[in-house]
Amino acid sequence: MPHKPNVPCKHPGCSKLIPYGCYYCEEHEALHRGDRASSGKRGYNSKWQRARTRFLHQHPLCVECQKEGRLVKATVVDHIKPHRGDPVLFWDETNWQPLCKPCHDKKTWKEDSNPVYRF
Repeated sequence: MPHKPNVPCKHPGCSKLIPYGCYYCEEHEALHRGDRASSGKRGYNSKWQRARTRFLHQHPLCVECQKEGRLVKATVVDHIKPHRGDPVLFWDETNWQPLCKPCHDKKTWKEDSNPVYRF
């Protein structure tokens, strides 16, 4: 009986072939298993929530939508350069920008699929 062909890893931007029926290659399996630290342990605690609220109050519109001439409420404080656990970069307000959720998701997907941003 013939075997099913290997399929690409489901992680965005990864084209490694894995056995049919699996979802992720060994490199990305841990990311999707839930091994990631909680948001609080990654720095997104009550101190961050207060800073985020203040920043969005001061910068209420999505900067990406504004570039396209649209006025959309920002709901996410994005780190322009991913901090990857660096507390100095995490708290550097010059590295923050207000985005709406769709713009933030698009930016994050591009970063995650771009090898320059990987560890």
